[in-house]
Amino acid sequence: MSPASKTSAPAALPGQPAPHDLLVNVPRLISAYYSGRPDPSVAAQRVAFGTSGHRGSSFDNGFNEWHVLAISQAICDYRRQKGIDGPLFLGIDTHALSTPAFNSAVEVLAANGVELLLSQDDEYTPTPAVSHAILVYNRGRTTGLADGIVITPSHNPPESGGFKYNPPNGGPAGTDITSAVEAAANGFLANGLQGVKRLPLAQALKASTTHRHDYLNTYVEDLAQVLDMDAIRDVRIDLGVDPLGGAGVHYWPAIAERYKLSRLTVLSQEVDPTFRFMSLDWDGRIHMDPSSPDAMHQLIALKDRFGIAFACDTDHDRHGVVAGSSGLMQPNSYLAVMIDYLMIDYLYTHRPDWPAAAAVGKTVVSSRMIDRVAQRLGRRLYEVPVGFKWFVDGLVDGSLAFGGEESAGATFLRRDGTAWTTDKYGIVPALLSAEIAARTGRDPGERYAELTQALGRPVSDRVDAAATVEQKKRLSSLSPAQIRSTELAGEKIVEVLSHAPGNGAAIGGVKVVTENGWFAARPSGTENIYKIYGESFQGPEHLARILEEAQQVVDGALAAP
Repeated sequence: MSPASKTSAPAALPGQPAPHDLLVNVPRLISAYYSGRPDPSVAAQRVAFGTSGHRGSSFDNGFNEWHVLAISQAICDYRRQKGIDGPLFLGIDTHALSTPAFNSAVEVLAANGVELLLSQDDEYTPTPAVSHAILVYNRGRTTGLADGIVITPSHNPPESGGFKYNPPNGGPAGTDITSAVEAAANGFLANGLQGVKRLPLAQALKASTTHRHDYLNTYVEDLAQVLDMDAIRDVRIDLGVDPLGGAGVHYWPAIAERYKLSRLTVLSQEVDPTFRFMSLDWDGRIHMDPSSPDAMHQLIALKDRFGIAFACDTDHDRHGVVAGSSGLMQPNSYLAVMIDYLMIDYLYTHRPDWPAAAAVGKTVVSSRMIDRVAQRLGRRLYEVPVGFKWFVDGLVDGSLAFGGEESAGATFLRRDGTAWTTDKYGIVPALLSAEIAARTGRDPGERYAELTQALGRPVSDRVDAAATVEQKKRLSSLSPAQIRSTELAGEKIVEVLSHAPGNGAAIGGVKVVTENGWFAARPSGTENIYKIYGESFQGPEHLARILEEAQQVVDGALAAP
């Protein structure tokens, strides 16, 4: 969904280069990482796992050395309790706080005797490369299973840090795991880190249990098992990719070289922890968000140079596709195109081993265009709350062929019908846009236009606004009983949801549905904001009415005593 109508930005304009005074002071940020001491009595300074791990900044004691030491020890204890004694794959992205956090984690993991697999030559490691490594290692095993950690705050601003755990299924940890790790980590914080084991970094790196793993080449070599790389090699349009200074920065040249993609141009290999090369996002800050028109301003400007251009966020679990025919595609639009292409492709020759009954997975805030595509293809729809963890089991057992969420994250099965990754990824969906063009002769924008002619043209938007922890709590507890209206934007309300239809799990907010529109309101799991999503198949004016009435519902919830 487009972030164009979000709250107004400060004087620095969205889409413009970041002025020097907005760039993060990296030395001060890292100094704060080591000097800060979180106060466990302050909610914002405790360990808190959202939809994608614990995130925060060292400037406000939300993410610092103590957090990482405590979480790492809690994970070591969890592994022992559950008998997880295989290797742990550890990856990091290019945020400034990722390297010190990596060092802290290594010190604790090595002290606990965990067999660590670190990247060869200290290469940055995308989230999907870690998930892929876990699944490949565990294939056919029932004991000695591997798991992983990715140190990343994803697309969050340069001053952010993040830490997430992937259990042996390769996907994001579920709440049963994160709640236990969170409680144990906060216990360590409250007790001054008593019970946390730790080795000096130099000793930890030389430990007999610390090894190196070639994430990059292992991942790149296996891409032909999930994509038609021969078709991509022979595509008749020029392709451009911008890694946005993220963890896949060296993966793209390796992919181009390995598969002889002579028409793929890697636009930048610059890594700078200030991310000064980014355009400012909707809020006048730097976000490495490949789905944002403002953050992607520079790549969009190259639309006429490339038939298709794409980018990924900092840990490369999200994608953005700029189609020559239409410009930057909204994530929902491209998800619909991917699903339509992959499910039709399954019927023919290139993915014939996909399970015939496998469903299409989407989150409750993803477009209903996906519902219409799945219905037209005769595919079962599996609708879950926000968070990629809800797709993991289905991808592992093959009951899901595809899982995608509106924030531009998706995954789908290997060509043989087995799981490729169980965490979202950006690299493969980005490359799939070239496969689609090569195999159909039309870019994804043209494919989406065809879908809208057949199924209707939705318009959508998302409104973000600041919210305190208490306000987020109130919003997450909204119930259908609190929605007293029988109409939304002039249409009869046909459904009010507080739990997802696919798995019955709470969505952490509410979704109100009519025949031709819907809105969902929920707090962010990773930032101090709330989000209102809206969509209409009756045009912009109808969408504006939906969002206006949705805002009234949210205002009422936040004002409740």
